[in-house]
Amino acid sequence: MTVFGIKNCNTVKRALEWLGSHDVSYDFHDYKAKGITAAKLREWSRQVGWETLVNRRGTTWRQLDDAQKEQVTNQTAAIRLMTEKPSVIRRPLIEKDGKVVAVGFDEGEYERIFD
Repeated sequence: MTVFGIKNCNTVKRALEWLGSHDVSYDFHDYKAKGITAAKLREWSRQVGWETLVNRRGTTWRQLDDAQKEQVTNQTAAIRLMTEKPSVIRRPLIEKDGKVVAVGFDEGEYERIFD
């Protein structure tokens, strides 16, 4: 299982703490350090929808100018933005055996999935 995110993100920190306290083993992929491919983002978009992947509540999205935000109207534009600015990807995203099992952190959902 791989947890994708950014190590200094508070939501990612909470998710990793939860996984650790429940003895769930994982590998961590930091978007900032390792990047993310358009192919991976396309696969995730196929599974959960590109709209789910774009974090419209985060600082990175809020810092975009209106013209940049207005361009994100389809999967191609969203993937372009997410590869250029990986901080705009909703996180953490957890993938197991090529399948997205969770996006974001919700303790109740994690209990259902991992316990």
